[in-house]
Amino acid sequence: MMKKVSVVILNWNGEALLREFLPSVLAYTPESLADIVVADNGSTDGSVEMIKKEFPAVRLILFDRNYGFAEGYNKAISQIETTYTVLLNNDVEVTGNWLDAPLSALEADETLAGVQPKLLANKDKKKFEYAGAAGGWLDCYGYPFCRGRVLHIVEEDNGQYDEPATIFWASGACFFVRTEVFKKEGGFDANFFAHQEEIDFCWRLRARGYRLACIPQSVVYHVGAATLKTESPRKTFLNFRNNLLMVYKNIAEEKLQSVIRLRFWLDYVALTKFFLTGNPANAKAVIDARKAFKKSRKEYESMRLDNLSKTVVTDIPEMFQKSLVFAFYLKGKRIFLDLFC
Repeated sequence: MMKKVSVVILNWNGEALLREFLPSVLAYTPESLADIVVADNGSTDGSVEMIKKEFPAVRLILFDRNYGFAEGYNKAISQIETTYTVLLNNDVEVTGNWLDAPLSALEADETLAGVQPKLLANKDKKKFEYAGAAGGWLDCYGYPFCRGRVLHIVEEDNGQYDEPATIFWASGACFFVRTEVFKKEGGFDANFFAHQEEIDFCWRLRARGYRLACIPQSVVYHVGAATLKTESPRKTFLNFRNNLLMVYKNIAEEKLQSVIRLRFWLDYVALTKFFLTGNPANAKAVIDARKAFKKSRKEYESMRLDNLSKTVVTDIPEMFQKSLVFAFYLKGKRIFLDLFC
């Protein structure tokens, strides 16, 4: 009998991370329920040889080069046939029964396309993890934030988000998704390479009438790139470019021009901050991102029209209808729940 779930871990030169975190996945993932798959993006560090030797129960999917997070998962999931796929980062520690509550939620509600667990920080397990916390929201200008993380302020987990809740986006660090829905709705935008591809995908899902949820009865611990004190210019470029492309692809026609105009000024505020704090390479990355966005707009026009033609939900409840930046810096709203006071 075919198993119900495939846990797919995308890897690129992550031998040390796999050796550290794969044992928890094997220990807490029932073999009768799920396959564990490592999709390798052309690693050169010995990852593949290590898996073959130390984790022979793991299925390997091998790619000829690094396709990035977005296309790497697209290619991997094209080879998955189980009802559900769990996209799991290679730096995530899972816990006992981590599959149970998310799968029960998906089984009970066909309108749910995907869910995420509660994500806590691996290095400080009392705090939420930056990349997903207790589920993602978006403001009306395209800035992502989470239940448990607003901009760079991360909350401690005191049980304040322990009820299952509908969310705008689920974190790609640990994302349970219906395999058929992922394929049917186009998967991730391969041009994004990495960063914000899951938010773009979730926006598409929410606009097309699907729901997403955080199921906090399942808990995982994520290391995450956000633990780095400074952003790399490459990461800055991808975040700014991809966010602009995401907004352009998905936002309603009547809001497009005003949002793009304000984003111009907000991006240049961020650029100036990078420059004044001694990060000229990151400042240049913002300029390069805006140039790349402008260059890509024409090729993205057909994607935008396709998205708009398939939109059935124009006012997504999990979109904050104000500016997150203004609320944070001008009104001092630093905690998710404070945004609604």
